[in-house]
Amino acid sequence: MIEFADVSRSFTVGDQQVAALRNINLNLAAGEYVSIMGPSGSGKSTLLNLIGLLDRPSSGTYKLDGGNVSALDDVQQARVRSEKIGFVFQAFHLVPRLTAAMNIELPLILAGIPPDERKTRVVKLLENYGLTDRADHRPDQLSGGQRQRVAIARATSMHPAVLLADEPTGNLDQTTGKEVMNLLEQLVEQKVTLILVTHDPLLGGRAQRQIHMMDGQIVSDNGSSS
Repeated sequence: MIEFADVSRSFTVGDQQVAALRNINLNLAAGEYVSIMGPSGSGKSTLLNLIGLLDRPSSGTYKLDGGNVSALDDVQQARVRSEKIGFVFQAFHLVPRLTAAMNIELPLILAGIPPDERKTRVVKLLENYGLTDRADHRPDQLSGGQRQRVAIARATSMHPAVLLADEPTGNLDQTTGKEVMNLLEQLVEQKVTLILVTHDPLLGGRAQRQIHMMDGQIVSDNGSSS
């Protein structure tokens, strides 16, 4: 489903070129549960941004569902991102002035989903994530765990094939973090491809497949997909 062929990403810092990723070759199948681990600066977040079409490779090819998405223009990439990819971040990234229900509905509005269908999806997601009684609460009126559940509901509102989770439990206590991971892992049972970026080996060890990065390269991968 996800194919990287000789993908590199470099950034200009002052008068120097810094290689964040170097010749990454990676194949991920639909429905895989993968963790990407490594220390700060290893390239794991850069890799996640490329997978999520938040950034472009400096060289190499990225194919998603067989299509070369690295060759698409910004508008085309935004459409693919909206339709196929969901994001869950450590800092939640909820819109402060919007209620939980409105935050969940936002991607549906941007995608042009009709109002009746939006309402149906939002009600179902609030129910699924135990947020029905928090529908009209703003983020500052929610606990950390509730905010992350809103973020997961929002990320899955468009029924994405791929869910990218960047340190999703980083701002949560241990018990709440386990609850959030259980919710994310339930999505794998629904054939969602879950890609988790973490520096925590215990968290990363929950994944079926673990990829370790160092200095912009994959140094170990305990599984491969054809």
